[in-house]
Amino acid sequence: MALTVSLVALFGLVLFFLLRGRSLTFGAAFIAVMFGFYLATTGAADPINELTRAVIDAIPDL
Repeated sequence: MALTVSLVALFGLVLFFLLRGRSLTFGAAFIAVMFGFYLATTGAADPINELTRAVIDAIPDL
């Protein structure tokens, strides 16, 4: 669970800087957030979480 909160914070920080640097509009940011929110409620959430966990576990072995 701590990993998920950290990734949410990381993505939120990136989104903040993209908005601040005007590389992303508020409308596009809203669509991205809503897409992520609704994607998390689908059956695709578990495979995405497993893939993320596998990538993070593989990073120290590089």
